[in-house]
Amino acid sequence: MPTIFITGANRGIGLEFTRQYGANGWKVIATCRNPIQPGELASLSGDIEVHGLDVTNHAQVDKLATDLNPVPIDVFVNNAGIYGPRGMTAERMDYTAWEEVFRVNTMAPFKLATTFSKHVARSEQKKLVNISSIMASNGASANGGEHIYRSSKAALNRVMRSFACDVIDREIIVSVFHPGWVKTDMGGTSADIDVMTSVAGMRDTIAGLVPSDSGKFFNYDGSSLLW
Repeated sequence: MPTIFITGANRGIGLEFTRQYGANGWKVIATCRNPIQPGELASLSGDIEVHGLDVTNHAQVDKLATDLNPVPIDVFVNNAGIYGPRGMTAERMDYTAWEEVFRVNTMAPFKLATTFSKHVARSEQKKLVNISSIMASNGASANGGEHIYRSSKAALNRVMRSFACDVIDREIIVSVFHPGWVKTDMGGTSADIDVMTSVAGMRDTIAGLVPSDSGKFFNYDGSSLLW
């Protein structure tokens, strides 16, 4: 039975990843900040274990990695993320909030990737997946604004492309995904697709990842995206 690790598993895309993989017979290690009140996550069926984790707390990350040390992780999904304040302009920028978004969206996934890479390396599938956004693409998004979110995800893309080179000798496949514009709390009700469609598409693409895909940026439907 393969194992998947999912951060930010108590809502939105993370919750749907947990639901679909749990229903498909995978062992799911789901994390959220408050495991005492996980909400809908507690009602999902399958082999799901929930752990408390603040992804920006490096001591918690290290402890969980130690607690799970014998466990091989086939697919690790860096999903937890925040948007930050919307509508910030160059003249009216919340720099404190910008720092926090970078801690959650860029630094935390890198810490998690480096810390849990040994768990991924000892698995059969060896896949490290990161949820990013097309808003971070220099080639595919020509719009302005939303500097905080865009820059944090662009930095995530860059560090994961670099990390893919760092772990090539360990045969870990590092990939970055745009989940689509999804109807979640972050995406809003006007978004293009529902969360079931987004996650189902990403699951199909993840299942087909091969070593030559490491360091690439994908849309949820498996098509390649420009950096």
